[in-house]
Amino acid sequence: MESRPLVLGRYSLGIGDRFCMEGKAQLRAVKKALDKGVEIHPVWNKSNREHTIIGTEPISTRQEADAAAAEEQWKCSYFVDADHIGLKTVDRFLDACDYYTLDVADYIGKPATAEQTEICVAELTPILGTLKHPALDQQITLTIQDLRAFTAKYLFGLQEAAKIYEYLKAKKGDGTFITEVSIDESTRPQSPAELYLFLAGLAKKGVAVQTVAPKFSGAFLKGIDYVGDVKKFSQEFKSDLAVVDLAKKAFGLPEELKLSVHSGSDKFSLYPHIHALLNQYNAGVHLKTAGTTWLEEVIGLASDANGLVLAKKIYAQAFERIEELRKPYETVVDINVTNLPAPSEIAKLSSPEFIAILMHDRTNPRMNRDFRQLIHISFRVAAELGEEYMNGLRASRAAIERNVTDNLYIRHIQPLFLGGN
Repeated sequence: MESRPLVLGRYSLGIGDRFCMEGKAQLRAVKKALDKGVEIHPVWNKSNREHTIIGTEPISTRQEADAAAAEEQWKCSYFVDADHIGLKTVDRFLDACDYYTLDVADYIGKPATAEQTEICVAELTPILGTLKHPALDQQITLTIQDLRAFTAKYLFGLQEAAKIYEYLKAKKGDGTFITEVSIDESTRPQSPAELYLFLAGLAKKGVAVQTVAPKFSGAFLKGIDYVGDVKKFSQEFKSDLAVVDLAKKAFGLPEELKLSVHSGSDKFSLYPHIHALLNQYNAGVHLKTAGTTWLEEVIGLASDANGLVLAKKIYAQAFERIEELRKPYETVVDINVTNLPAPSEIAKLSSPEFIAILMHDRTNPRMNRDFRQLIHISFRVAAELGEEYMNGLRASRAAIERNVTDNLYIRHIQPLFLGGN
C-alpha cells in the first residue's frame, strides 16, 4: 500500500459501494467540490456484514479506491474504512484499511467491575465542573452523580474501544490509521454531558479518536430522509459540536476530532442545518453514506430495456424474501409491506415509471419510500445473481456513473458541504 500522510481534514465523506464498481464516479463528485474550493476527503466504507453478504474481501475495496484515485488523478488524502468492526471481525481488515470505525454500541449498558468503576471515577473526577461554550444555550454542570451514572452505562463500552484501539496499534503501528468510535446504535441519544465524559474517557485510555458518531434523536433509516424533529436534531448537533470542541482542547485529543453522522445518505432535510452550524462554529463533519450508490446502480440499470428486466427481477425476488433481507437491518429500516407494489404490478412498468417509484425525488408523489427501502437492503439478491448482475452493471456503465456522480454531488455534497441546492 502506498504511504500517504494521514490527514482526515475538516470534511470527509463515507462513500460505500457494495460491488466496487463506482469508485471513479464517486470520486468525480468529490472532485467537483474541490473545483469549487472545498476539499472533502473520500472514505470508501464497507462493513464486515456487507462483505459477508456479498462474498467479498476488504482488499477489493482498497483496490477500487486506489484505482479510482490513480485514474482520476486525485492528489488529496483518501481512506478505506473497516466499518463497524470489533475484535472478532477486525483481522480481515488489517491489510486493506487505514480507517477503523470501532463499534461499541453493544457494550453500552453492560456493567464494568466495581474496581474498574472506582478507578474511572477517580480518573475523571478532576474534570467535573461547569462547561461553557458559544454553541451551548446554557452551561452544563457535571457532578459526581453524573459521573457515576455515566460509568454505570458507558465504562464497559469505553474499555472495549480501548481494547480494539490497542490491538490495532500493536498490529499496524501508532499513527498509521484513522480512528472513529461509534455509539450511534445505542438505544437513546447521549446527553452533551455523557458525550463529554465519553470523550474524556477515551482520552484517559489513550484512544486518539478523530471522529465520534453519537446517537441523535429521530430515525436515520436506510435510503430515505430523516424521520423526526429537525429542530431537535439541530439543537443536539449544535450541542455536540460544542462538546467536541471543548473535549479536544481539554484532553489533548486530535485537533481534527469531529462529529460523524451515520446512515447519513439522503437526509436532505438535515443538510442545510448541518451546513449552517458547521459554518457558524467553524467545525468539521464526517458524513457516512453507503446504499445510496447501490440504489443509483439499480436506477441506472432500469434506464434501458435489458437492465429494466434485471431490476424487476431483483425486486421480485426481494419481495418474496422481505423478512430475511431486513433482519440484519431491522433497526435502520421501517418498511410497511402493505405499501409495497406486487411484483406483477412492477412487471408492467416502463423504465420511467420504475425509476419514478425508486428515485429519491421528494417532489414526485410516485416515489415509494417502502419500495426504496426494500431495494436498499436487497443487494444480497444482486450478489446471488453473480455475473448476470455484474454484466448488467457493465452494460449500463454510462447511465449508472452519471447517476452516482450526480446523486453524490447535487443531492449530498452541494447542500451539506457547499451550501447550495
